[in-house]
Amino acid sequence: MTKYHFVGIKGTGMSALAQILHDLHHEVQGSDYDKRFFTQKALEDKQIKILPFTEKNITPDEVVIAGNAFPDQHEEIVKAKEIGIPVYRYYDFLGDLAKKYVSIAVTGTHGKTSTTGLLSFVFDAFAPSTYLIGDGTGSGREKSKYFIWESCEYKRHFLHSDPDYCLITNIEFDHSDYYKDLDDVVSAFQELALKVNKAIFACGDNEQLQMIKSNVPIIYYGFNEENDFQARNVHFLPDDSGTEFDVYLRNDLYGHFKITGYGNHNVLNALGVISFCNYMNVPIQLVQERLALFRGVKRRFSETSLERYDQVMIDDYAHHPTEIRATIDAARKKYPERKLVAIFQPHTYSRTMTFMDEFAEALSTADEVYLCAIFGSAREKSGKLSIHDLQDRIQGAHILHNSNIDDLKQFQHSVLLFMGAGDIQKYQNAYKESL
Repeated sequence: MTKYHFVGIKGTGMSALAQILHDLHHEVQGSDYDKRFFTQKALEDKQIKILPFTEKNITPDEVVIAGNAFPDQHEEIVKAKEIGIPVYRYYDFLGDLAKKYVSIAVTGTHGKTSTTGLLSFVFDAFAPSTYLIGDGTGSGREKSKYFIWESCEYKRHFLHSDPDYCLITNIEFDHSDYYKDLDDVVSAFQELALKVNKAIFACGDNEQLQMIKSNVPIIYYGFNEENDFQARNVHFLPDDSGTEFDVYLRNDLYGHFKITGYGNHNVLNALGVISFCNYMNVPIQLVQERLALFRGVKRRFSETSLERYDQVMIDDYAHHPTEIRATIDAARKKYPERKLVAIFQPHTYSRTMTFMDEFAEALSTADEVYLCAIFGSAREKSGKLSIHDLQDRIQGAHILHNSNIDDLKQFQHSVLLFMGAGDIQKYQNAYKESL
């Protein structure tokens, strides 16, 4: 048994990894800021100790795992190096952990958390697996052969592993504080593709993924005819009944599937899982059963009913224009008779600046728009613009503060779409308290 100390244990990936190591009977603790984060509950449920930051947390019997947001100058990391104990960056530790298993990395600009959650839920019923999902969910099984994990492209972190299999949902320009342009992003994914050992599963509808070269088979999925796995006859069902569709394997009917989610992006996520499971000889009936049961991951279209004003509150991690469009589209398909009110908190000044016009266009597909102050994040606390710059580009958009949260009560029989990767939950909580 090893004693692990996590610097930044409340991070979504760090929290999940801490749970995996705890499940594998290691001693686990960690430190973080005092502010409550949604990943905390899972740690508390497993009685994993969460401490305030101090160099006194670091002792000679520990192995330190440092979160990506914390620099080498952090007092705990400095102390660990001073006394000569092992210090791993999160992505390096994951790369080493993956070598102990048949490893399946799930990545892409969008959809990787939902797809990792779906794949883990389906495949685990076939072959009990250790898995790490980017919503703070982690599960470690002592005798599992497979490791499924969400692998992040930020700063090319996913290149610190050599996965056996890789599922890639899409490639788009994002993380403009690091990547220069779309070509730079594509080059990172291309480098990853050459590190995969057995097979790649990729969305063939994405133009950038069609150009990826690899030394292993690439199985394509999507809506277009040229894909190996193609979705046809998609129907979005009323009364919260989900979505059903047919899947064709190289133009022959493979099977009929049903999922609980709405929107084309959820169909694509399911197709990626179906293609991998077919390759791994998972019985189609088991895949059909598990897809129909999956209820989603945390902070991805998570719904709460607010009966007082007959409203539906949706919490979603969407923080890129493509994701915002997909979330609004899914809500439109699920609740066609209700008004959609988008409440959006941009995440980082650099992303807001890069995609200002695209954010405005995506948000304008909702019926009403409220904007919250830009969330800077640990790596980027200030910028040269404000939320008013985005407001100026969206006709009729309002700024939301805790002081005017009651304005949302006017939208009876509506859907309130809270979207963002920062701390937008504080606005949700303020609204619920006002009710």
